[in-house]
Amino acid sequence: MRIKLVKGGYEYKEQIDDMLEEWTAYNNENPDANSSPWSIFKNDYKDFDYYLDNLEYKEAKDGFVPDSTFFCLDEERNILVGAVNIRHYMNDYLLMYGGHIGDGIRPSERRKGYGTAMIALALEECKKLGIEKVLMVCDKTNTGSAKTILNNGGVLENEVIEEGKFKQRYWIDVR
Repeated sequence: MRIKLVKGGYEYKEQIDDMLEEWTAYNNENPDANSSPWSIFKNDYKDFDYYLDNLEYKEAKDGFVPDSTFFCLDEERNILVGAVNIRHYMNDYLLMYGGHIGDGIRPSERRKGYGTAMIALALEECKKLGIEKVLMVCDKTNTGSAKTILNNGGVLENEVIEEGKFKQRYWIDVR
């Protein structure tokens, strides 16, 4: 497996479209599945210029903090296998329920080790931002996400309830 994190751009338009079409179909068939980073679905990817221009928050606005969104490229197959969103710092909501990193692996590529590898690369990006302790949060029922966090050194701090669902809060030391 040879993967890297890439920023969205026209050189990846076909791969982004392909991944998001698959993911959208999956999410429509599985409405209770919380399986994708919100950041890659907050705007319509069919208007690609707008999508790229609004993929990230450059400054804090309306409860959101500056962030960076990356797509995970499998270089050997030239397909996008997932995405990761890194929040540059925490606000009150993120500290309790969201964490520094939101991530997801496209449905057809799950259970192949991509999640663990992608989070390892995202933690390197966090280091570049000067984040020394990374908070990751996942639903208690999302065992795949918990496994990728644990595989990257995550230590469970506690569980909290948001809208009737248990969420697990993990810290990862990246110093």
